Amino acid sequence: MFHFFAKNTPANARQDVLSGLTVALALVPEALAFALIAHVNPLMGLYAAFIMALASAIFGGRPGMISGATGATAVVIVGLVVTHGVEYLLAALILMGVIQILVGAFRLGKYIRIVPYPVFLGFVNGLAIVIFLAQLPHFKEKGADGQMHWIVGQPLWIMLGLVALTMLITHFFPKITRAIPAALMAIIVTTLISIGLVNLSPVFDTKTVGDLSSIAGSLPSFHIPDFPLTWDAFITVLPFSVVLAGVGLIESLLTLQLVDDLTETRGQPNRECVAQGIGNATCGFFGGMGGCAMVGQTMINIESGGRGRLSGIAAGLFLVLFILFLSPLIEQIPIATLVGIMFMVVIGTFEWGSINLFGKVPKQDIFVGLLVAAVTVFTDLAVAVITGVIVSALIFAWEHAGDLKIESSIDENGVKVYRIKGPLFFASTAKFSEAFDFRGDPDDVYLDFAESKVVDHSALEAIDSLADKYRSVNKTLHLRHLSPECRKLLKKAGDLVEVNINEDPVYHVADEVR
Repeated sequence: MFHFFAKNTPANARQDVLSGLTVALALVPEALAFALIAHVNPLMGLYAAFIMALASAIFGGRPGMISGATGATAVVIVGLVVTHGVEYLLAALILMGVIQILVGAFRLGKYIRIVPYPVFLGFVNGLAIVIFLAQLPHFKEKGADGQMHWIVGQPLWIMLGLVALTMLITHFFPKITRAIPAALMAIIVTTLISIGLVNLSPVFDTKTVGDLSSIAGSLPSFHIPDFPLTWDAFITVLPFSVVLAGVGLIESLLTLQLVDDLTETRGQPNRECVAQGIGNATCGFFGGMGGCAMVGQTMINIESGGRGRLSGIAAGLFLVLFILFLSPLIEQIPIATLVGIMFMVVIGTFEWGSINLFGKVPKQDIFVGLLVAAVTVFTDLAVAVITGVIVSALIFAWEHAGDLKIESSIDENGVKVYRIKGPLFFASTAKFSEAFDFRGDPDDVYLDFAESKVVDHSALEAIDSLADKYRSVNKTLHLRHLSPECRKLLKKAGDLVEVNINEDPVYHVADEVR
């Protein structure tokens, strides 16, 4: 029996369990805060945290990654909850999960790897700024006028002191020993100090997790959403489900890519899509608010030594213990301690080396990185990444459109030959169309594509249109060195197209995604 357990216990089990405990402690205030943002019961945030953590750890494609209730999904959820209620939210989460499972089943998760590095860099830096800004409300309190004001005086100094002590312990404790995660040690030390100070004098009181909301509760129960099975109701939740699925997958897959870089390993994007879908569908049936991968908590896990699936499983199970049995203890943890841990996450997440890239990399890459970071801060992650990819694609197209060169010559037989050099695609078709003098050219004109590649359908249409122009003035256009696929799609050219099959290269036209 002992041999069996020893053989099947992960080598990093102890570190994974301790790291999972640290992550669970950090998940509590985040889950409560995001639940309040989404206008749902705080327990729905905690339920989502442990359901998503377990689902991602057990079924996911990236060991060591932590999932839970997130701000990215909370800001989408709030509109549906306020307008239609929690039952519509639960139905939307089930549909969201189905969509994410289908994305994984059809192996679409791999396309996250087409995200350019400047976009990824902007995502990381923007997210670090967002995490930092999310901690600032903890330095405010509600005044007599009902408005939130910055805390001042002794409460501020106590909080700053605990934040600073947390950051110092987190930074220096690993130099003493790595047997216990530094963040966990910081939580223990600062909580004991806070309790001791309060017992010494009430003037040393500071905000704790319990001040946000009680985390005591029971296990979630199975519940089929009270949702009308009508077309109108389906159309109501569908847009929210699609947006939630997209936001969740983008954040999860980019987090997966970040962990890949940190651990120098390779995750499985499609498997992670399925796991996220399982987690969110389960939240829909068990009263969670849904979620996705969490960059901050994942960074805490990685920095605390969590590398295996056991770390995520432990985080989820510890959350259950907190809810059922340990809420009085957990509620005494100072908010300042968790703020200090998140500040260390900000320092670790921000790509400080990107500051040195100014003047060393192309200006357009710097622009894309700054744009994505700014959009992440002012809107949300999904919009930022999609914007970054689109802008990067447009910049790429604009730059490579200039690579198209067209040279012409007339041989001894009076035949004019145009030699096309460079890629012919949607951004270069205008330059291609303007390069020909179809009225002044001789009766026989050859287009030689030996040094060019027809890339997309726009290029085919440009060639087709050019053939029509020569036909309108009773001249013959001969095309050489075109691929078989390109010839099939040149419908209008018809019998005017003459090709040299023996010299034709074989390549595929990007008319459809394969």
